[in-house]
Amino acid sequence: MAAIDLSAAPFNLDDDAIAWVNQTRDKLSARDKLAQLFVLLSRGAPEEALEAVRAFKPGGITRIFSANLADEIALMRQIDTAGPVPMTVSADLEGSRMSLPFGTEVPNPLGLAAVDDVEATTAISAIMAEEARAVGLNWSFTPVIDINKAFQSAIVGTRSYGDDVDRIERHALAQIAAFQGKGVAATVKHWPGEGFDDRDQHLVTTVNPLTLDEWEKTFGRLYRAAIDAGVLSIMSAHIAFPAFVRELDPDAGAEAYRPATQSALLNRTLLRERLGFNGLIVSDATPMAGFGDWGPRGETIPQCIIAGCDVILFSDDPTADLMALVKAVADGRLTQERVDEAVTRVLALKAALGLHKADRPEPALNTAEVIMARSQSKLTAASVTARVPTLVKDVANLLPLSPARHRKVLIFSTGSIQPFAPVPLPLSLPDLLRQEGFEVTEYTPDLQVSAKDFDLILYLLAEETLLTRQRIFLNWRALTGNVFGAMKRYWHDVPTLMVSLGYPYYLHDAPRVPTYVNAYGSNEDMQAAVVECLLGRKPFDGKSPIDAFCGSDQAKY
Repeated sequence: MAAIDLSAAPFNLDDDAIAWVNQTRDKLSARDKLAQLFVLLSRGAPEEALEAVRAFKPGGITRIFSANLADEIALMRQIDTAGPVPMTVSADLEGSRMSLPFGTEVPNPLGLAAVDDVEATTAISAIMAEEARAVGLNWSFTPVIDINKAFQSAIVGTRSYGDDVDRIERHALAQIAAFQGKGVAATVKHWPGEGFDDRDQHLVTTVNPLTLDEWEKTFGRLYRAAIDAGVLSIMSAHIAFPAFVRELDPDAGAEAYRPATQSALLNRTLLRERLGFNGLIVSDATPMAGFGDWGPRGETIPQCIIAGCDVILFSDDPTADLMALVKAVADGRLTQERVDEAVTRVLALKAALGLHKADRPEPALNTAEVIMARSQSKLTAASVTARVPTLVKDVANLLPLSPARHRKVLIFSTGSIQPFAPVPLPLSLPDLLRQEGFEVTEYTPDLQVSAKDFDLILYLLAEETLLTRQRIFLNWRALTGNVFGAMKRYWHDVPTLMVSLGYPYYLHDAPRVPTYVNAYGSNEDMQAAVVECLLGRKPFDGKSPIDAFCGSDQAKY
């Protein structure tokens, strides 16, 4: 096995921890070594979830937490008995609608970028990490260090810190430090860099189109900074980087478009050798089409490990995937040396998190309840959230709103559209306006709209980053229910306001809307913060972390 310096960054293990890694690895059966390379998605009832983990004995799980804190704590107290090695428990701690269901509501990365206060990002990240640890979660697949350049990308959207490399770097490094300082391993993603391709890896292998010089000034800089900061893991994604491959092989052909999750050149040559990353490489979710595009799963799963990923993320059929690895070891494609190298890094991550220690504290319901209920966390999150709403333009000098001037409000909205929700979730903002004395009508397709009946038209949009949507756009037909309604514009006859509680680029589809606000997230606290700003009780402190005008002067007027 290639020597791995576990005493060096990012693991920084002492002699006892290194001994535990080596002894534990060598005691594992051949089957259990391979199982350590899997992190499985865990959802549903805790009893069923625990049974599934016991049956396979993976290296870790990514838990989709229910809202029942007691049940989740009970599961976490048993999870380490399910296999031969303590398990990592991971999640995507991205804030807003991706927060823990029983945790503090916090802004998403783009919202934090609008505040652009590193101390605020540190405080929010610390809250997220403390609450995560209280429920047994020890690994987050964040921060996202993608760059919002292709504004029509639905997969970057609100998950990144914007389109400025300086801003992304300072906030990502703040989150890494806060997470890892609180015992949660951080992961930077999506290697080798997303945001210049407007497609979605869930549906297709995407492409980083940058030259090597361009890449070094952007993603190369960001990944090097994260590595220097000691980030414990990097997520290799279903993204090709043709410029690097062609530097080594000008005649690479189709190989130039091999996704990083299956590319030794991107993982081992570029990330390990050139950037010097010594931590753990985890694949992005392998059921994605961007992974499956490349070949049959019996070949792509072993290739993922052969190419340098240490962990296979998610599986629809773990037993079949495990047997694909067994077959690859048997026929020599996957060497035992490579398996042991990957297992060593998996165990080193666990040791870096203290999972090897017999006296490490277990999650406890009473402790978790206290941490989740901390008033200071709620106050901190609310104070940061209040600084997020961003007034992009108000050419009509509409704001602030008041019931005296804008009493009768017509709202066009499709609700909050979420990746895993079968129908849109209702928004509370209309009721918040009612409580302030506005007479609010929520549009339905059977409503005959007459401009003289209303004092304000409010378009209320709430779509954060979506999976398998490919594009987020202002769907006029969905808003109005029919073709003819989709073509109507009211802003020359009635004061009109558009508020986005998510995707920040709707001016591409509505460049002439006179007043436009971005808030980046649709959680309850954010909706309340938007109302405070609309009524003039709080200033719009947010500064746009992206080009909300989508590169066009048309939208500025």
